[in-house]
Amino acid sequence: MSATPTPESTSAEPGGRVERSVTESTGIVPTATDLIASGVEGSVRDQARGYLQRVRNGDMGALPAIAGFVVLFVLFSLLSPYFLTERNFANLLTQAATLVTLGMALTFVILLGEIDLSAGVTAGVTMAIFVVLADPGTFALPWPLALAAALLAGVAIGTFIGFFVSRVGIPSFVVTLGLFLGFQGLQLIIIGDGGLYRIQIPEILAIQNGTMPVWAGWVLLGLVLVVSLLSSLLDRRRRARAGVPNRTIALMWIRLAAIAVVGGIIVAVLSVNRGGAFAAIEGVPIVVPFVLAILFLGTFVLDRTKYGRWLYAIGGNAEAARRSGIKVVNIRWIAFVICSTLAVMAGLFSASKVGSVDAAFGRDIVLSGVAAAVVGGVSLFGGRGRLAHAAVGALVISVITNGLGLLNLPGGVNYLVTGGVLILAATVDAVSRLRAGGSLMRT
Repeated sequence: MSATPTPESTSAEPGGRVERSVTESTGIVPTATDLIASGVEGSVRDQARGYLQRVRNGDMGALPAIAGFVVLFVLFSLLSPYFLTERNFANLLTQAATLVTLGMALTFVILLGEIDLSAGVTAGVTMAIFVVLADPGTFALPWPLALAAALLAGVAIGTFIGFFVSRVGIPSFVVTLGLFLGFQGLQLIIIGDGGLYRIQIPEILAIQNGTMPVWAGWVLLGLVLVVSLLSSLLDRRRRARAGVPNRTIALMWIRLAAIAVVGGIIVAVLSVNRGGAFAAIEGVPIVVPFVLAILFLGTFVLDRTKYGRWLYAIGGNAEAARRSGIKVVNIRWIAFVICSTLAVMAGLFSASKVGSVDAAFGRDIVLSGVAAAVVGGVSLFGGRGRLAHAAVGALVISVITNGLGLLNLPGGVNYLVTGGVLILAATVDAVSRLRAGGSLMRT
């Protein structure tokens, strides 16, 4: 059965494949082949076999990053007696928060096959605006208003980039490289050459340096489980109403059990006092629920909205998406707005961790953000990857930085290892794309 794809009848799967969905408006019913290819039939064993087949065909997703994370975790645990301590585990989460957020921000544009080299300096400029507006010696605005101004500046920057990329047609590399250079000068003007503003706002400093009560960590885990359960049940209900078979419900319970076990271990470790006898420091860092909220909302947008499906469709084949009636220009434009806005949040987490903002703030983190997304399995060719993949990639890079630091190795080794991991991840992406029958040429 064939039909001309329309925005209502065509949806893009998070893994990058485009599949037809059953809709009341079109009445298109997927064939058995469509259902098997999308992985919605069979038992747990059938699902496992289907996943292994997709891996053999090149669709590995975040599997290499997860394997790398496990290997690095075990390796540094053996090499350093401090790596598995409660204090270092908490430090690892706070160190990764900025990179996880920036990696998720860049995922929105990388899924389109685009790039934003200005995301790091966008964080720097907006945080410069924030600290200058909130500083008691300058404008002395209430910090919520100063933060709102920084977020609006991020939206404006994303709008500016999106206009020139999607409307004018300038390559995103050129536009964002120009802003990368120009915003460094703008930061110098705002902060002053050699200037530095210390953050004296307790609420902002607490984001990265404070902890939740121990009981709140367990409540957070329960909330994650409830949200995961409800979203899974909602998805099953929607598929059933559309007449599309669901995956076996055992997979849902396995997923929830995995979240409960892993999350329970993490919360239990973080609930142990890691501050010593003089000052008790225990509980989940405050930044963790912020990052989880961004991950959940971003995943919801990509997986469960038309915008997300169209974003994947454009990344897979922009011309085919345009011919099917998708407004490619607007989708691209919004992606850059989202990226710049989330970059502001990454800058906020970094500023909270460091406790200050200077004229060089944010210059050196954007490439790490791109590396996090690519290492996690987000394809540089567009159309394939998820926010969770970028988060895993950010954790891999953070483990490298943290572990090498504990071993007292030179900083140059960190760059060499991270660069090697990035090249390896990009190679895996290219090879898997060819094995899946794709092309290295962007369409």
